[in-house]
Amino acid sequence: MADPKGFMTTPRETPQRRPVDVRIQDWREVYEPQSFEHLQKQAGRCMDCGIPFCHNGCPLGNLIPEWNDLIFRGDKEEAIDRLHATNNFPEFTGRLCPAPCETACVVGINRDAVTIKQIELRTIEEAFDANNVKPLAPDRLSGKTVAVIGSGPAGLAAAQQLTRAGHTVAVYERAEKIGGLLRYGIPEFKMEKHIVDRRLAQMEQEGTRFRPGINVGVELTGSDLRSKYDAIVLAMGATQWRELPIPGRENIGVYQAMEFLPWGNKQALGEVEVPGINVAGKHVIILGGGDTGADCLGTSVRQGAASVTQLEIMPRPTDERPTSQPWPTYPMIYRVSSAHEELDNRMFSVSTQEFIGDGKGNLKALKIVETKFENGKFEPIPGTEKELPADFVFLAMGFTGPEKSALIEQLEVELDDRGNIKRDENFQSTEEGIFVAGDVGRGQSLIVWAIAEGRSAAAAVDRYLSGETQLHSPIEPTTRSLMV
Repeated sequence: MADPKGFMTTPRETPQRRPVDVRIQDWREVYEPQSFEHLQKQAGRCMDCGIPFCHNGCPLGNLIPEWNDLIFRGDKEEAIDRLHATNNFPEFTGRLCPAPCETACVVGINRDAVTIKQIELRTIEEAFDANNVKPLAPDRLSGKTVAVIGSGPAGLAAAQQLTRAGHTVAVYERAEKIGGLLRYGIPEFKMEKHIVDRRLAQMEQEGTRFRPGINVGVELTGSDLRSKYDAIVLAMGATQWRELPIPGRENIGVYQAMEFLPWGNKQALGEVEVPGINVAGKHVIILGGGDTGADCLGTSVRQGAASVTQLEIMPRPTDERPTSQPWPTYPMIYRVSSAHEELDNRMFSVSTQEFIGDGKGNLKALKIVETKFENGKFEPIPGTEKELPADFVFLAMGFTGPEKSALIEQLEVELDDRGNIKRDENFQSTEEGIFVAGDVGRGQSLIVWAIAEGRSAAAAVDRYLSGETQLHSPIEPTTRSLMV
């Protein structure tokens, strides 16, 4: 145990965010540096409980009490070894994961939880700074080849594990650069893209081959993949966005969030001077109160929007954990992201009725109505209709599953009742040698689940190719049905 009384004597503290008036002038990450000594005190708050429920909250099975203790003692090298033992990309999860491990922390029963997410992030950043993140190339090659389709966290995790197992792995991505939503969906102020690039450099040194700019199913068919590779891992994500088919949807100015966010990243990186969707000086409305909506908010603020309003059909969550969501579950509570610190104009319990045009095909306003939840559905409250001025509306309402692409048809894999690619307890699809990892099989979920499934699918592929595996699988075949 790190500090036997740490959880009682040391209050929870997280790094400070840069002042709002400063950070909205650039696209850099929002947090100020934190001293390592301060981090050690926070790690000392870990109780090293007999039954660490933080493990239950983390799909990756991260060895949280172990690396908390090692960081408290200043053993950075051993700490990153224990962290990398279960998580390929802690620099991603440390920035982007909503930290279900913290809501399951035993300290959090009656005190503030341990800052697990920040300790994880600083552990990997200290390792990169000290050049302790080395390529782990295999001692010998198996002679087997694997194609990974999709370069998000699930695809990258599967690729890295399989490369290290000695297989020759090629990762295919239809976008012009590798990274999937890590590159094109996550704003720069949440994770700067050089963070992705340095990990890709390590993977290339290990032997993983990247093939960006190839739309598999069009330029490379399913038949081509089958003839060229011994196994295929489908990790394309759940990129079929949810639509809102109401009057006026055809007006110019109504876009999906994922049509907008990539332009913000291109602007942040200086790849374009004027983005294709530019809200500078315009009135913006965001439909959806989740993380993607907050990403649109922060991007709109940095582009210089005249106003930004975020709408959510659900009621405002409570400030405290609801009794129906007890510890150690992940509670739906009112949260304030860094983007909401910059501009918080959220409206709850409202529904959109119509996109109002100007008669020339352009959006000019949004018609909304207050709602209440009755008889299992949201009902409009008569007399509460109003119009909000809007030059742009971004739909951030989530995703409904994988795109029904030509590749899925060519590979003849079956879909489940939700439209995801069907797979068995070993992550294999209905076609032999074709495996499924991440949101494409699970549905829209968290980055930790994507990495966990990528690792588990890699272990299953390794067993398929070699008859056995030494790869760690966070989701064992015997327990997967209980965890999904």
